[in-house]
Amino acid sequence: MARSSMKGAAGAEFLSRFSERHNAAEILTYLDNAQYLKVLVVGETIIDEYQYCEALGKSSKEATLALRRLSTEKFAGGIIAVANHVASHAGEVGLVTMLGEVDPQEDFIAGKLSEKIKPRFVYQSGAPTIVKRRFIDSSSFHKVLEIYEIETALAPEENDKLCGALSETLPEYDVVIAADYGHGMLRKEAIRLLCSQARFLAVNTQSNAENHGFHTISRYPRADLVCLTEREVRLEMRDRQSSLRDLVMEVAARIGGSRIAVTRGRKGCLCYGRGEGFWEIPAFTTQVVDRIGAGDAFLSLAALCAAQQAPMEVVGFAGNAAGAHAVKTVGHRQPAERGLLFRRIAELLRARGDGAASEEVQPLKSQGRKVALLEPAPNYQA
Repeated sequence: MARSSMKGAAGAEFLSRFSERHNAAEILTYLDNAQYLKVLVVGETIIDEYQYCEALGKSSKEATLALRRLSTEKFAGGIIAVANHVASHAGEVGLVTMLGEVDPQEDFIAGKLSEKIKPRFVYQSGAPTIVKRRFIDSSSFHKVLEIYEIETALAPEENDKLCGALSETLPEYDVVIAADYGHGMLRKEAIRLLCSQARFLAVNTQSNAENHGFHTISRYPRADLVCLTEREVRLEMRDRQSSLRDLVMEVAARIGGSRIAVTRGRKGCLCYGRGEGFWEIPAFTTQVVDRIGAGDAFLSLAALCAAQQAPMEVVGFAGNAAGAHAVKTVGHRQPAERGLLFRRIAELLRARGDGAASEEVQPLKSQGRKVALLEPAPNYQA
């Protein structure tokens, strides 16, 4: 049963209360109406490479673990994963990303892109396309070590080319999703363009091993939807102890953000909307295979719903449903496709609090109308 994958009585209680306020048809309508949106995704391309290994034991001469490589699997991650999630739902998808001139891996990346995506590549000289290579114990799927191939220094002329590409493409789209992994692509000039020209701007600034402490959401003076982990919120505020809700309110005030979603792993997510208050949505699965890419899936679906004026409780619900799919998938093998996500949401809401089954659900008919977009925050003035 759908509810068995949640945390017992607490999850069932949430679904019972949620289904009194929102039904599956309403949620599916937001996802279905995404087909009328033109969405631009912006951020770094990352090749996630998994080296599956067998542990041999401790080296006889050094205090190191010896591994035997068995096989390799490559995924098109970073903004490519976001683009593919979005392309499963949106009508038109544009992509602005940066590849390295040294070993760009463009053929591999192009082969992993949905046919719906219109890519625009900018190239970084003297650098490879970012690769994050993970060595994984094949028997336990435990990640033993990560090695990054990365160069964060962006030449001024490359930054100018990127800004030129953004200036040309931003006016063409209803929604802009910036997945900023903090590896040097989006400097202050590009951020200024995103904040001043995007009609609706959704942003994630990821904290990771390469940028820890140097990359937080305050780099963006405007965003209409902010998606962060709890750790990223606390890093922004330099505060480990205070109430998360208090910190979210402070982040919202700093960037003029009206909507913030905070992902919390197995605790689900905390969502805030100005005029709505706070909503807590539990995680929709306890079956975690691989956490890589879960945040990308959450951001993608949350942004599509938030741009259509969906209540923040619905935004968090849709994001968590996408994230639950992602953590049950190795790497980026399968995006949160329309059919899969529709079925998952219908399963979650099929049973009411009394356990009675409801009829099959379908999105409400939009009759081909253009969806109403959320009014963006007051434009940031460069």
